[in-house]
Amino acid sequence: MTEHGHWVDVDTREVLDHFAVDPATGLRTSEAKRRLRRVGANQLAEGQHVSPLILLLNQFKDFMVLVLLAATLVSGLLGEYTDAIAIIAIVVINAVLGFVQEVKAERSLQVLKQLSAPTARVLRDGTWQRMPAAELVPGDVVGLESGDRIPADIRFLQVEGLYVEESALTGESLPVEKTAARLKRSDVPLGDRKNMGYMGTMVVRGTAKAVVIDTGMRTEMGRIAHLIQSTETVQTPLQRRLEQLGKVLIAVALLLTALVVVTGILHGHDAYKMFLSGVSLAVAAIPEGLPAIVTIALALGVQRMIRRRAIVRKLPSVETLGCATVICSDKTGTLTQNKMTVTRVWADRQLLEVTGSGYELDGAFLSNGREMRIDQSPALRRLLEIAVLCNNAALVKETERNGRLRRKQETWRIDGDPTEGALLVAGAKGGMKLERLERDWRRVKEFPFDSSRKMMSVIVERGGKRMLLAKGAPDVLIEKCTHIWHEGRIQPMTERLRVEALQMNERLASMALRNLAFAFREFHGTIASEKETTLERNLVFVGLAGMIDPPREEVREAILTCRKAGIKTVMITGDHQTTAVAIARQLGILQAGGLTVTGRDLYNMSESELKEKVHHIDVYARVSPEHKLRIVQALQANGHVVAMTGDGVNDAPAIKAADIGIAMGITGTDVSKEASALVLADDNFTTIAAAIEEGRSIYDNIRKFISYLLASNVGEILVMFIAMMAGMPLPLVPIQILWVNLVTDGLPALALGVDPPEENTMNRPPRNSRESIFARGVGWKILTRGLLIGLFTVGAFWMTYTETPDDLVRAQTIAFATLVMSQLVYVFDCRSNLTVFHRHPLENKPLVLAVISSVMLLIGVIYYAPLQPVFHTVALSLREWALVVAASAFPTLIAGLLDSLPIARRMVHG
Repeated sequence: MTEHGHWVDVDTREVLDHFAVDPATGLRTSEAKRRLRRVGANQLAEGQHVSPLILLLNQFKDFMVLVLLAATLVSGLLGEYTDAIAIIAIVVINAVLGFVQEVKAERSLQVLKQLSAPTARVLRDGTWQRMPAAELVPGDVVGLESGDRIPADIRFLQVEGLYVEESALTGESLPVEKTAARLKRSDVPLGDRKNMGYMGTMVVRGTAKAVVIDTGMRTEMGRIAHLIQSTETVQTPLQRRLEQLGKVLIAVALLLTALVVVTGILHGHDAYKMFLSGVSLAVAAIPEGLPAIVTIALALGVQRMIRRRAIVRKLPSVETLGCATVICSDKTGTLTQNKMTVTRVWADRQLLEVTGSGYELDGAFLSNGREMRIDQSPALRRLLEIAVLCNNAALVKETERNGRLRRKQETWRIDGDPTEGALLVAGAKGGMKLERLERDWRRVKEFPFDSSRKMMSVIVERGGKRMLLAKGAPDVLIEKCTHIWHEGRIQPMTERLRVEALQMNERLASMALRNLAFAFREFHGTIASEKETTLERNLVFVGLAGMIDPPREEVREAILTCRKAGIKTVMITGDHQTTAVAIARQLGILQAGGLTVTGRDLYNMSESELKEKVHHIDVYARVSPEHKLRIVQALQANGHVVAMTGDGVNDAPAIKAADIGIAMGITGTDVSKEASALVLADDNFTTIAAAIEEGRSIYDNIRKFISYLLASNVGEILVMFIAMMAGMPLPLVPIQILWVNLVTDGLPALALGVDPPEENTMNRPPRNSRESIFARGVGWKILTRGLLIGLFTVGAFWMTYTETPDDLVRAQTIAFATLVMSQLVYVFDCRSNLTVFHRHPLENKPLVLAVISSVMLLIGVIYYAPLQPVFHTVALSLREWALVVAASAFPTLIAGLLDSLPIARRMVHG
């Protein structure tokens, strides 16, 4: 793969000689065909295809899926065909969802190919012709003009006022001025290679002639395609935890089931009955509803996130946000509005603040906090007149119908150069009637902007009066001024005033503003010359305008919220360091002692050096796609869970490599969206904070119902194990075990999946992505509650059996009812990370309804005569129900009281 850097510091003659091409005639068709056979078509490769059948079969390799299939076999052997069918349905649904997800995830390269120019204007055999861009070869001479997409990587031979929009590739927020001249050095960042053009970028102004340097996968766009292909998607913490849980469950289930069966046989129980009981316990120990409940909890969380403007593309990645420790955010369009805005104007030696941002026309000019009208400052009026008339952009009104409010909303967009668009908006804020002004002043002639003059001027006429209006680089334009508009009149430009103007330009530049100067000249009588060299002199200096792509107003608060949640925000941008630092300071990203690193610094930094320093770097400026990928990987190597946001093609590899990739929904390219796991529908950084809160809540809820399911299953196993060890009869029959597992566990566990978040969700640090799902008290809660549930259930069984030793079914019914009710009480204990006393029990209404439903089902199998022989139950008296309720409530109440003690909290939660 060719490194393009070495083409920037050589003369065009050397480039042409290397590719053996005459710029006047281009390649011969025969030679072009020969080169096409050698290098291949100018297209992006799609990588190795995996057949849909293989993709589908791969979905069944997951460990938990294999466990489910084993549970299906067991249920079939038991004759529980309904259970078996339900498990198979879960497996198939999960496989289909995973299959669809993988097919969608690899569409990135297809979308990337659409950025290639479909046709190109090529010089072949001395004739300009239009041909498919796929047929271009190195050495082809191509022509470009405004609106063209660059068809390959090129070196410019001739340019005429050429500006190229490269933001999707480099992150540069403004169109880049191009040149044909050689650069002084080769080791320049991608965004500073002014004599190069790259596949997929857009010409916004001017014309050019260029020679093709590289095509297809050897282009910069091809390098990104290669990174996307070679970057592996990171397994989410949830997937790792569920895989770990599955292994733990299968091991525990087999061990305890074997112990129960062996113990029962040694105590004289029937081997066949013990085998059936053991198999039933195995099914109980493996909660086959867990993946379905996880999927449902994630899906419900996704619906809540959609309402908060976050669209999830990859379901398991939802909870990954909950353990994110770093957000790597692109600047342009993510932290900023991607709309150039005039924020300062210096006219009549007064520095004015311009309020409002973006392309909305609401705003004012403030002097020391007080609004200034243009009729109060002739210099300000003239500056805005020049800004509007010496301008080729247009403000376009767009009307959108807001369906929810049932009214039309008017928005504005810029048609043309963003810098000139910002000047039009500033003119409108100052009260300029744009259409009337352009109608009153007829444009006679234009001297377009070029890199040598660094300015643009127009000659306008009204009622026989002619003026030259000019805007350009302050250092250039000020030198052409002999006078200055000051205190309402034109005065000579003294050296002191000139120095003052230049110092103000430096002051505005230190604020990361992009500055333009404005000047004019009046003509009396006829114009003697038509040349700009004679007309663009003896000008009257009017003032300066400073503009910037402003930060989003709400982002600072979102970054502060993330910091409180223990999440660091890092800016990664292709923009210049000065601009990046200024925006980072405004938003609170750049902290005291924080470092700023450029792409050149990264190029000279080894992997070990980057890994050591990455903790302290707040801002990365002027970086390339490979740099973004290195940054993400360095953070991950230090144990961070990385969320990478972006909107450009250049962000796609890093987005895919990150633990969770976040793309912008409005300004984001299709490539970045396809590579992402999360898309922000409103391009609003604050949505990330909302998504993080939802992610944490979803993971908390998953832990809640895992705690509920497993503690319940531990209780069931211990009931049988303790009874076997004590030489008692079987407290439960197999059908009761299955009924408890499938019916009682299901509804309450599902209701826990929609439990509202706790108050401290965004005030605690991110969890360790490597922590066990049983960490932070969950394992302790499962063991203690399961043990207490088992002990009290066996106790209730033994009390009843000793009273009526001839009525084993009644004692088993008591044990059955106690086990069910214990679990239904315990489910409220699962709602808090602490104890049952820390949250209002009626806050989760779906849970209350689920518990009521489970109680009704229990009463049904106990009192409905046709079901009594099926479930081996008998009707219970009020006295027996009192025993059931007491034995059911004590485990949770006792555990809650014990866990409330300070020493217990320190032991469990550290």
